[in-house]
Amino acid sequence: MRAWWREITGLVLPVACGGCGSPRTPLCDACGRALYGTWPCRVRPVPEPAGLPVVHAAAPYEDAVRAVLLAHKERGALGLAAPLGRALAGAVRAAVPPGTGVGPLILVPVPSAKRAVGARGHDAARRIALAAAGELRRTGRSARVLPVLRQRRAVADQAGLDARQRLTNLAGALEVAAGGAGLLEGGRVVLVDDLMTTGASLVEASRAMHAATRPGYSAFIQVSAAVVAAPPLSFEINRN
Repeated sequence: MRAWWREITGLVLPVACGGCGSPRTPLCDACGRALYGTWPCRVRPVPEPAGLPVVHAAAPYEDAVRAVLLAHKERGALGLAAPLGRALAGAVRAAVPPGTGVGPLILVPVPSAKRAVGARGHDAARRIALAAAGELRRTGRSARVLPVLRQRRAVADQAGLDARQRLTNLAGALEVAAGGAGLLEGGRVVLVDDLMTTGASLVEASRAMHAATRPGYSAFIQVSAAVVAAPPLSFEINRN
């Protein structure tokens, strides 16, 4: 009901830019340029955890980009899913350039805790992934979303935990749903999320994907990752 109400109110209430608050537009030109106006880069958190796949991000997590992500994720500004998906699609293209590998792109969202999804009324990462897959298909890339990862145990709230504590908190927390591994065969897997901070969620998601590989089969063993945003410092290191 909460998600339905947000969809309806997004159509009938006055709209303001999710990044700066400018009226009569969900995302103004300036905030759009901040979100997807530059070429996505490879990013590495500091410290970089072992087991982290290669990650590409569309934009630094600051200013307008931070505001847009929070507006979509925490305040239910669902109309921002399309521009966020466009940004994520750019990061996916950087992670897997055209002509790389075989088979379709398979976007696997990193799952949030059920209680967090329930409190927000929507699954932000999955919604953005669906928008990104649509954007990729419109530009000639074969892409689909397979939300095969799920939580196998409860985890503590990540807020306030440092990088090492987050890795410990998430270790062994995810698994591929029964039958999910078979759906992934023949495609190029890209883990997707709205935000990377320490990289702990992507490390655990990558571990779960590799653990699900069937004996003697390695067609989807190469796992990449793409996110909308990452801390500015991770971009700066990559550019040095």
